[in-house]
Amino acid sequence: MHDTGPAPLTAPAEDTDHGDQDSRHARRFGLPIATALVMGNIIGGGIFLLPASVAPFGTVSLVAFGVLTVGAIALALVFGRLAHRHPQTGGPYVYAREAFGDFAGFLAAWSYWITTWVSNAALAVAAVGYLDVLLPIHGSTFWTIVAALSCQWLPALANLAGTRYVGAVQLISTVLKFAPLLLVAVGGLFFFHADNLGPFRATNDSPLGAVSASAAILLFSYLGVESASVSAGEVRDPQRNVGRATVLGTGLAALLYLLGTVSVFGTVAHDKLVDSTAPFSDAVNAMFGGTWGGTAVAVAALVSMVGALNGWTLLSAQTPYAAARDGLFPQAFAKKRRGVPTVGVLVAVVLASLLTVYNYTAGSTGVFETLVLVTTFTATVPYLLATAAQIYFLLSGQGERVNRSRLARDMVLAVAAFGFSMWLVGGAGYAAVYQGVLFLFVGVLVYAWMAARKKRTATS
Repeated sequence: MHDTGPAPLTAPAEDTDHGDQDSRHARRFGLPIATALVMGNIIGGGIFLLPASVAPFGTVSLVAFGVLTVGAIALALVFGRLAHRHPQTGGPYVYAREAFGDFAGFLAAWSYWITTWVSNAALAVAAVGYLDVLLPIHGSTFWTIVAALSCQWLPALANLAGTRYVGAVQLISTVLKFAPLLLVAVGGLFFFHADNLGPFRATNDSPLGAVSASAAILLFSYLGVESASVSAGEVRDPQRNVGRATVLGTGLAALLYLLGTVSVFGTVAHDKLVDSTAPFSDAVNAMFGGTWGGTAVAVAALVSMVGALNGWTLLSAQTPYAAARDGLFPQAFAKKRRGVPTVGVLVAVVLASLLTVYNYTAGSTGVFETLVLVTTFTATVPYLLATAAQIYFLLSGQGERVNRSRLARDMVLAVAAFGFSMWLVGGAGYAAVYQGVLFLFVGVLVYAWMAARKKRTATS
């Protein structure tokens, strides 16, 4: 008898916390916090360097921003449609497993899990770079490691305290970090000088080549659009709020990206911006004079990264939690306390901590950067599987019945989102794709072990 894939997923009740203590600390996210989760995870610390990163290509990079934003919004809309049909914790894992079976679901979960904890280590290392502006610690390896581990464990402790505190930290950090970003993004427009923009194309590439080259740098600025769908089980009325939070969070992040880049382009002279290591600091200094911009931006960047670490720490536990409930990850990952999969949080933060310590003590150059680059590939595997799942649902007539106009619209969005995901893979580069595939093959071995164990349990 041929395997017909998993039984259709129903919306299983999420684990309920027992006891008054747990119920006080576990709270479902409303639309504002779900939106803050998406925005906070999309916008980590990269926005503070993006204008300088794309300045060498000229203002044509703004065109690339526009194209990428369309792709990211299409992906957000697809996740919204998928979450409406399957409003369970796990996001891309749930969609891939429902469409293509356990193996595809596992690959989505495995890839996403690797992405989250390696990215958390990278965020912590980057946060220490900004902390060094406020508290010079670069001369001491010990204190540098302590600072990096603190950046990881403080958000982890907030997660372990319960979803109520995760949401509070996410909302507060989002508000705090967007205040200075909006100051530059909106205030910079009043200090805008066209002479600062520089050439439209600053390289010898063709217009299409320049757009593609700058897009390769910008592509990963939108990773995180799936955040609300991955945590759908913790969102109130997920069939309604996950899609809205995904689109709102992605749209607002895109608007801030675009306005911030335009403002920095218009306030900092192009020749200076190309070599800038702190473009937002230079913009603030140009707007108001003085040299206090560096300190202000360092504080904003730290808040931004801690907020992103808070959100990504939650996501690092949610996908393994969903897979563990289906027998595809060890059962320890399926246990919740105060609304949070505590084992998943602890395992992720320990792995990220070990990678961070290795980064500072091994003395090998390029290893950590290579691992981070690999995650840009592993992050796109769940996107490809999720968008392919949506195409499958539409073509096979599964899910809700739709009229022809709705079917055509959803299909266009799904194909656009799949193309955007493929573009992300291409932008990761050959080395990252090659090494990322090796990570996936390691996952195949893990799947073989878990699938065999699940089979034995079912027949015993």
